[in-house]
Amino acid sequence: MDINQFAVYQLKNGPETRQMRFRSYEKLQQSGIQVRYEHYREVYLGKMQRQDTPENIRERLQKKVPKNFDGHSLSVSDVLVLNREGEITAYYVEKEGFTVIAGFIRIGSSGALLSFETTNFHIEGKAGSWLVLDTLIIDGREFFLMEHMEYGRNAAYVILDAEGKIVAEDNRNGFDENAKQQIREYLHPPKPVQKPEEKPPLENWQKYMENGEYLRSSEISEEQNYNMIDGRRNNMPPKKTRTSVLVKLHQKQAEIAKRSGKEVPQMAVAEDMERRRK
Repeated sequence: MDINQFAVYQLKNGPETRQMRFRSYEKLQQSGIQVRYEHYREVYLGKMQRQDTPENIRERLQKKVPKNFDGHSLSVSDVLVLNREGEITAYYVEKEGFTVIAGFIRIGSSGALLSFETTNFHIEGKAGSWLVLDTLIIDGREFFLMEHMEYGRNAAYVILDAEGKIVAEDNRNGFDENAKQQIREYLHPPKPVQKPEEKPPLENWQKYMENGEYLRSSEISEEQNYNMIDGRRNNMPPKKTRTSVLVKLHQKQAEIAKRSGKEVPQMAVAEDMERRRK
């Protein structure tokens, strides 16, 4: 069955199904009769809308029987199977309403350890023996609700896949929406988020070599080394102070005056004192 389809199954004609025909599910259980897929044949397969329920599908089929419906009108003992987004559920048609039945649609697997008839099953890491209480098919795979054989409903359920691997633990409500979400996460685990590869930190001069700013060009021409390029023109070598020609002349005159014992010109003295303070 494709996603979002439903199928109608009716009992095959034969002596083995005579006691089952048109009887309620409760009566069959009281008589020890199990509803099995091999007792039925598919009489109709149709598309299903997302909002469809077993009730409105039943009403639709009762109002108008499709041309390719290969059986009698929908009635007690029929089975309605819904596949909604890959989740398959079987409903036994009652006089009023439906009964959900487990294990009707089976997924064959040569490696499967579990079936609807499994009892005395030992779950790794769990004490005691377990039996299959209910089954559910999602995305073409069957899952099993396990009940403890000694403590029954007083112990939490465990959900296993067909190979006996634990899918969910500490379950108290069977295949409810939370359990179905856990199964879907098991089938489609979220992909780990890949962190972007971290680049080694750049030196200041590398940052400014990359950013293309005017300041970078200005710094390149004036800083002493590339590792001084940091966005501030503050690593320049100290500029040499140039002495004017006039000052040099006055200094020379003062030196000559000292050697000859003459009086040093006042302007030269002042400039010499100023030079010494610097």
